[in-house]
Amino acid sequence: MTTQRIDAATQKGRIGIVHLGLGAFHRAHQAVYLERYRGRTGDGQWGVSSANLRRGASLVDSLAEAGFRYHVAEYRDSDNVTVREVGAIEETLFTGQSPDGQWGRDLEALLARLSNVKTRIVTLTVTEKGYFLNPASGELLRDDPMIQADIAAPQAPRTAPGILVEALKRRRDAGQAPFTVLCCDNMPDNGERTRQAVAQLARVHDAALADWILERVAFPCSMVDRIVPAMTEQDFAALKTLGVDDANAVVCEAFSQWVVEDRFPEGRPAWEEEGVTMVADVAPFETMKLRMLNGSHSLLAYLGSLADIDTVFDAVSNPVYQALLSAYMRQEAAPTLDMPKEIDLDAYADSLLARFANDSLRHKLQQIAMDGSQKLPQRWLQVAEANLACGRDTACVALGLAGWIRYTQGSTLAGRAFRVDDPMAEQLEALHQRHGDDACALVDAFFGFEAVMPQALARSEYFKQQVLDAYLTLTERGVEPAIAELAAQGAR
Repeated sequence: MTTQRIDAATQKGRIGIVHLGLGAFHRAHQAVYLERYRGRTGDGQWGVSSANLRRGASLVDSLAEAGFRYHVAEYRDSDNVTVREVGAIEETLFTGQSPDGQWGRDLEALLARLSNVKTRIVTLTVTEKGYFLNPASGELLRDDPMIQADIAAPQAPRTAPGILVEALKRRRDAGQAPFTVLCCDNMPDNGERTRQAVAQLARVHDAALADWILERVAFPCSMVDRIVPAMTEQDFAALKTLGVDDANAVVCEAFSQWVVEDRFPEGRPAWEEEGVTMVADVAPFETMKLRMLNGSHSLLAYLGSLADIDTVFDAVSNPVYQALLSAYMRQEAAPTLDMPKEIDLDAYADSLLARFANDSLRHKLQQIAMDGSQKLPQRWLQVAEANLACGRDTACVALGLAGWIRYTQGSTLAGRAFRVDDPMAEQLEALHQRHGDDACALVDAFFGFEAVMPQALARSEYFKQQVLDAYLTLTERGVEPAIAELAAQGAR
């Protein structure tokens, strides 16, 4: 094995960025870009304070005990790895619920950090559900218990939108310039969606504050891309053979991409010097990634899980699944994209298939399958809408949607039970209980589920029939026969 070791930069500086969502992706992506930048330039004004908002207190404390240093193993394949020590994070905080049921252990420290004039950027990776927006309409979920708690006690917020509202209020009241809010989650138009979530929540109590946010706060969009699986005991054991015994370590692929809309009124790091693409419009790149990479991942997640396949690598090692992804990306996703002329979508599809086949990563399909109700509108359903409007094929999305419907029953086709990890899991389970084995009624019910299904698709009898046919083939004959039937239809 070829291993390169890179130590963290030794200097410490002041904190200029606050990050909400101290997860593996942040530590393997944004923090790595900053680590490289600070190590190369010595620029000490962009240290990071990173907070977990709901769970993960043990990680917050473990990083503090380790002096905020941890390792990232970047694998090109199982024989080539770069092990990088990262020290860009200089503070970790926890504002979630403690074991005794109390909320907000470090909340005041976080709000003070956000209110500090030296904090100029706030980044977020709190997943789609962390913005509390209806995935179909984009409206704030005001009836959600977490949002209700923020409405009842706005000075003790629990959610990311609530924390941003309170911090921005403090800055406005102090006559300070607002920080820039940079969403790094996989959502279409993610900056604007974050802006709407924050402004809608602010308007509940203070219309003037909401207007100030809409007028003064920059919410640039971004697209992030790096495959970062959840750590396993196998990963930790492999790192120990490389001399890394680090409970906070992260494993990821070598590939990394970050495209950012260049709107930072209070300044930013020179990210472009570390390979970040700074652009006027992120939307084409964001949509390309959501529909081709994330859409393909979701196909594998639901269909592969139903077939008791464990990881992305295991699935794409099967030519049947690889052919499905190729057909989906080239025949359904790519035709819906309007990209700059220098972007070769065929080459992009090839690169994704190669990345999925990285034998050093064990990216669990069940991890990808989380929160489907929040993800599928932008990953698949917009693809289906665009293709139906132009008379193009929608068979791959129809099969994927059939797979997701069956997946939300909570068991594989062979009967192995699993937990459906989704904020709408109870509503989805109720649809299954209500309609039982009546496939036609079940598909009808999912098409009527307005929180997920766009109206244009809900009204399409053609697409509904495609999904029903795929569901019947899937449940009666299995995943691979369903994929083979799709391929046969394409051949005809």
